Amino acid sequence: MVTNTKNPPKKISPRTPENGVPDVAYVFENCIGCKWTIHVLNQIRGGVCRPGELVRTATGLSTKVLNERLSKLVRLGVLDKTSYPQIPPRVEYELTPFGQRIALILDQVEKLQREMERA
Repeated sequence: MVTNTKNPPKKISPRTPENGVPDVAYVFENCIGCKWTIHVLNQIRGGVCRPGELVRTATGLSTKVLNERLSKLVRLGVLDKTSYPQIPPRVEYELTPFGQRIALILDQVEKLQREMERA
């Protein structure tokens, strides 16, 4: 992998304090607000873990936006990325333990939405 040292990628940090615990509010503020992020997390939870498969799960989701979302989720500690040394290259994503807990919160948000729609 070639890294551009003149213009390194912008780093996003979950602002972990001295105790190493992620700032959950920061993760939600900088990531979950995007409509594609929730879709991507739901797809990964459902077993779709490769970028090519993910981009085909929704009309309007471009490869560029998907890659931005995946990179951000990895930097924030929500997803783990595994690259396999083969030809053609294979990459897979999975939820971290932190990402699994975020997914539980999203489940509650969806449940609340359904309850409000029935009311």
